[in-house]
Amino acid sequence: MRVTKLAGRSAAVLGLCAVIAALVVVGGATASSGKTAAGGQVCVLLPDTATSIRWVHYDTPALKASLKAAGVTSQFYNANDDAQTQKTQANQCLGNGAKVIIEVALDAGSASAIEKQAKAKGVPSIDYDRQVIGGVASIYVSFDGKAVGVLQGQGIVNGLKANGKYGKHPVVAELNGGSTDANSFLFKGGYDSVLKPLYANGTFKKGPDQFVPGWDNQKAATIFDQMLVKTGNKIDAVAAANDGIASSVVADLKAHNLSPIPLSGQDATPQGLQYIIAGWQTMTVWKDTRVLAKDAAAAAVSLIKGTALKTTGTVPNGKAKEPAFIIPPVALTKANWTQIYKSGFIKKTDVCTGAYAKYCK
Repeated sequence: MRVTKLAGRSAAVLGLCAVIAALVVVGGATASSGKTAAGGQVCVLLPDTATSIRWVHYDTPALKASLKAAGVTSQFYNANDDAQTQKTQANQCLGNGAKVIIEVALDAGSASAIEKQAKAKGVPSIDYDRQVIGGVASIYVSFDGKAVGVLQGQGIVNGLKANGKYGKHPVVAELNGGSTDANSFLFKGGYDSVLKPLYANGTFKKGPDQFVPGWDNQKAATIFDQMLVKTGNKIDAVAAANDGIASSVVADLKAHNLSPIPLSGQDATPQGLQYIIAGWQTMTVWKDTRVLAKDAAAAAVSLIKGTALKTTGTVPNGKAKEPAFIIPPVALTKANWTQIYKSGFIKKTDVCTGAYAKYCK
């Protein structure tokens, strides 16, 4: 069975990141510096603390719990968005006796080098969330990236129908993720599959379309502000790749005294959900990292024990086919967002607090 390549980076609440970044630990020692006090069978290489809260706030605890439940020890590192740091951390993992590497790539070049070096030492790798193009990982464990984008595109269409602008040739802008992340192209391919036919038949007008370097939210704000200037504020909807980028759009709209417009997101961050219930964001895509972590941990145990990997099929990686375990994402809107806290993924109070509490009554 062939499965579409997948999924992605996610949203950011920078204030929360600053608080929780210090909590990233490596076998009990702080990991963001790349130092570790103890080894572990599974080495987890995370990308950063700034572009999305998920790596520290969601993925790290979920992976720790899943690996512990699977009976394997682990060591965690965060590269703070520095590819050379991640390579150094991988070397530390190997020196500490890691048997498997779970890697969230920063870019294809450095990530594939890490995987090839590890393989040369007899240590297999797992592509976690982001596929490493040109890499040699044993399996890719992620969400369906194109499906994420399709949900985002459908969210934009639904938003324009709801506000009555669907039939008035609305201008739709696109703010894509970082161009060095393969997931960004999967997401864009998904929402473009929804939007391009509507551009082609004249239902929608294609507005500015730009990638956001490094998924940087500050750069996203600058880029969208320039889009507003270029169009004379005539942007009717935005396909934003994640909640962090969407938050930059909201900030710019408010700064220009503009009303809310249909706006997509991804990662179901507390801020993204707050903007949804307040009417500033149309939808977000929820990727339950508890499921992702559990499947990655199961793959790590299989690689350690030498047993068969559980897969949902394969994805192309150059001329090769990479085994993959693909998980479907979920769209959240104002109508159904409560399922995320009812599932225990977050607390209701994470969203329904301060000025947003009134929207939860």
